[in-house]
Amino acid sequence: MHWDFALIVLFFAIAVPLLGRRRIQLLLAAPETTKQDRLRLYASTIAFQWIAVAVILWRASAHGISITDLGLEIGNPSLTAAVAISLTALVLGNQVVALKRLSIDPQAVMGQLQQVALRIFPQDNGERAAFFFLVTTVAICEEVIFRGFFQRLFESWAGNVTLAGVLGSAALFAVSHLYQGRKGVIVTFVVGLIFSAIRAWTGSLLPSGTAHFFADLVVGLMAPGRILAAMQQDAKISE
Repeated sequence: MHWDFALIVLFFAIAVPLLGRRRIQLLLAAPETTKQDRLRLYASTIAFQWIAVAVILWRASAHGISITDLGLEIGNPSLTAAVAISLTALVLGNQVVALKRLSIDPQAVMGQLQQVALRIFPQDNGERAAFFFLVTTVAICEEVIFRGFFQRLFESWAGNVTLAGVLGSAALFAVSHLYQGRKGVIVTFVVGLIFSAIRAWTGSLLPSGTAHFFADLVVGLMAPGRILAAMQQDAKISE
């Protein structure tokens, strides 16, 4: 076990979730989040993730881990493309159903995950443009970090046991989303399992990265309006 790899794992297992949760708690504690708050959050997240990827790629290269090991090559283009399309359609369908459920159950908007979404998702076209770059960064960087580096690392530490890589990367992926609350962590763990299993099957990050991008983009653009409409509906019912 290389010391630098161990430090990276500890950083993502402890520092990242705690700092992320603390930051979101501060945003939720404020009377409201401003445009500057959201843009600052987007910019800092983009900067952090690219720095993290740069450090990980540097240390991985230093220890002889290739881009193929990290899932950055496409070994079977036909299979990879078919799986990418299918996974993206499945994830998008699930997101649309979840958003529609808000109209049926307005009380659902009171959950922590929905309140976080209302505070951090874009509210105008300028923020949406910045959010697009954020989603692009997250889809690339988180896949490289979790499904690329950590999955390869845990698999290697377990003696090339694929299941260890899948479970380990999914667990770290879930913990890093601690700011979303218990429900968000559970959902993220399940998504992480699916993404990691597909990465192990295809050997590529393309399917999970594509699904990750479109899922985050769609929910980020659609959720604020849906949540606000559901809150207004709930307020009318309560009157």
